Amino acid sequence: MAHLIEAVQPHGVAYRRGIRAGDSLIAINGEPILDEIDYQALTNRQRLDVLIRRADGTEETVRIIKAREAGLGLQLADTLACKPYPCKNKCVFCFIDQMPPGMRDTLYVKDDDWRLSLMMGNYITLTNVDEKEFDRILRRKASPLYISIHATDPKVRVAMMRNPNASHIMERLNALAGAGLHFHCQIVLCPGYNDGDVLRKTLSDLSALYPAAQSAALVPVGLTKFRQGLAPVKPFDRESAQAVMAIAHEFQNKLKNSMGTRFVFPSDEMVLIAGEDLPAEAEYEGYPQLENGVGLLRKFENGLSAAAQENTLSPLARRVRIPCGSSIAPVMRRWVDTYGPKGVEVAVQPIRNTFFGETVTVTGLITGGDLIEQLKDAEEDEILLCGNTLRAEGDLFLDGTSLQQVRASLKPAVTVVPNDGASLFAALLGRPSI
Repeated sequence: MAHLIEAVQPHGVAYRRGIRAGDSLIAINGEPILDEIDYQALTNRQRLDVLIRRADGTEETVRIIKAREAGLGLQLADTLACKPYPCKNKCVFCFIDQMPPGMRDTLYVKDDDWRLSLMMGNYITLTNVDEKEFDRILRRKASPLYISIHATDPKVRVAMMRNPNASHIMERLNALAGAGLHFHCQIVLCPGYNDGDVLRKTLSDLSALYPAAQSAALVPVGLTKFRQGLAPVKPFDRESAQAVMAIAHEFQNKLKNSMGTRFVFPSDEMVLIAGEDLPAEAEYEGYPQLENGVGLLRKFENGLSAAAQENTLSPLARRVRIPCGSSIAPVMRRWVDTYGPKGVEVAVQPIRNTFFGETVTVTGLITGGDLIEQLKDAEEDEILLCGNTLRAEGDLFLDGTSLQQVRASLKPAVTVVPNDGASLFAALLGRPSI
């Protein structure tokens, strides 16, 4: 594959060696360039033989000697970009399969791409990677990766993921460990599938791979009301979540003594369902699974507490309302009572998720339509809305309702607040971050 060079940094190493815009990059040190991963890995060397196709069709090998970390200064065409590999699994718990029809196209994309795992921390299953591509993972030293395990028992994993390739997970994890690569693990737990003794086996198998296996997050299955024709899966209740937490504590205590790490980290949602207190910050060991919802609430409370202790400003006396998911609402009420500035009257309102179904209780999946309907009688001066309810651009909710529509439909002013404790405290003071 040849990649068109659209621009060359003036006076950079490639420019000095005669490479120009309009040339095409074919290979480096005899290896073809498939994508951005290859380009970054192969250019991170001191001595390069760069095979170039000139604009007139002739080919030339350009010898380059540079500092290992220095780039070539090439701007390549879009052909180098990583177009996500699709997911071919039919997981019984797949959230995308439970999405309602008629939403924007990007919400239905299923990817299972190890390159996005390496670059962005996306979780992958390794079931959609053939042997040639897996060998590339090893050769490119792709580390750390973020891997969805769910179960190490081959039959259970195949039953959950509906893909016969899912049975080879331990072979691949052992190969990664043998190559000196690191990975973090995710276990989406479905009652009756991979909890109980199956979970114990999974955690035993994964912890035996430490330090290649760095951590394991325990995440409860998310279920919407759109499950017609899908496999029956039960949600977690307090009793079943407490059973999972008992196993987690069992392994945390054992592994902390034997390996120096707790290794197993239940997600915040699992902790809330079980009715347990949030762990202390030290128990998160640097938050290795923060993006997987493990420790977000602890960091939030710590930020809110610190902001309250450091504050020297008087708040604007007014009434505000905080809409949030039903699972976090009791915790949010406690936080506001404990850390909120005096003189501000705060109402915390759990939002029932009628769009996805009331089994969905997290704040990030609240929709604009539900906000409009359930806050239509709000009379406060201001509504403080968590920014995680909006897409990255900050303009649309999951149901396609715009922030502008929500603001136009409600009486109080709507202030979008970043999802951290310090920002919430500033917003409560009347000094929002955005």
